[in-house]
Amino acid sequence: MDHPDQTDSFEEAAGERPFLSNYLLFLLASTSASASEEFHATVRAHGLRVPEWRVLACLHEEDGQMVTRLAPLALAEQSRLTRIIMQMDARGLVERRSDPEDRRRVRIYLTAEGRALADDMIARARDHEAELLSVLPAGKGEELRQLLKEVHAKLTARD
Repeated sequence: MDHPDQTDSFEEAAGERPFLSNYLLFLLASTSASASEEFHATVRAHGLRVPEWRVLACLHEEDGQMVTRLAPLALAEQSRLTRIIMQMDARGLVERRSDPEDRRRVRIYLTAEGRALADDMIARARDHEAELLSVLPAGKGEELRQLLKEVHAKLTARD
């Protein structure tokens, strides 16, 4: 029977690293899950569900988007997001308006209340991000952000 420390020594001696703890996708997902859970607790404490927070953040960035564009940005399936937006509309956080150029299209806009909440939550998100990045040496947080943006851009360009 192999002992874990003997297996680790064998992998290192064979020139191989343990897989999972060095697998990029695991590291990205695990880090994201841990960091997100911390902030999602703040989101819930402010009366929002995570998809609602994502919608607010997306509209804060670019108001007047269509659900088809919001869904991938908010990391939600389109029909589910439509229901969430209807609930947010009923709460007075967003409003749905016909596109002036094509009345068949519906665009989503922040209300004054939704914008104020988005402003507050984005400030909190920025504080959380700064705290998270403070564990890295100076300049490494921005380097990490730029590398992730490059990878993200290349992956989303394939779509």
